[in-house]
Amino acid sequence: MRALCAFLLIASFAPALPGQQTQTPAGNSDGGVTVTIHDGGVDQVLQSIFIPPVKDAPFTAIVHTQWIRPLADGGTYTLVNQRQVARDRAGRIYEERWWLVPKGGSVESQMNLIQIGDPAMHAVYNCFLIERPHRCIVQPYHDSSTANYQPPVGQSGALANGSGFQTHEDLGVETIEGIDTHGTRDTITYNQGVIGNDRPFNRVREFWFAPSLVINLRSELTDPSFGKQIFTLTNVNTSDPDPKLFELPDGFAVVERSKPAAPSQ
Repeated sequence: MRALCAFLLIASFAPALPGQQTQTPAGNSDGGVTVTIHDGGVDQVLQSIFIPPVKDAPFTAIVHTQWIRPLADGGTYTLVNQRQVARDRAGRIYEERWWLVPKGGSVESQMNLIQIGDPAMHAVYNCFLIERPHRCIVQPYHDSSTANYQPPVGQSGALANGSGFQTHEDLGVETIEGIDTHGTRDTITYNQGVIGNDRPFNRVREFWFAPSLVINLRSELTDPSFGKQIFTLTNVNTSDPDPKLFELPDGFAVVERSKPAAPSQ
């Protein structure tokens, strides 16, 4: 279970907003309010990199994210952010979450969440920086620090029920940030009409996996339904990170997700 992905990087595009109330113009005899309603829109969630809680493979790094989305006229628009991540020798994981913002735009990204996963305590703490009062919601964390985490290994061949075919490519070895990685590219081609598509299309996943750290240092996912996602790790340091990263922020109340809030007095 990817517990640390319970709260993800969220980008909304023309979302279906809740009804917005405005005061009725003067002279309306009923004295009520007017509610403007909205139909349609999409809320989408970007799944970022997965960091397993393995022991004795510490690191800190900066994750750079690009989400390149297609426009109807053939153009694209790109959302970006960057954030710090870390894992200590005990397998504890620290991740920052920052808002995705338009690339090259005037809007600055903002950190909105800190996540700390502790496999020994079987808990993940989601500390919300924007909400008031400040709180860290604790949830069960089920990923094991002793499991054998491996990247998916595809095979070339036809898909079930004649829906298409998959092409698996071994891209060899490349050194990234001074660390050996092994590259893989899997391309799945779906035939026309398989999932409502009016023509065949490809879904491509490429990643460069570092066995020494059990993470991908670079990965790309291309899918015509949401565009292209690129994740790149830089400033990779394999020393044990600062223990202070795994301390809950000062002044934050700890709230268990499974327990209802106490009734107000």
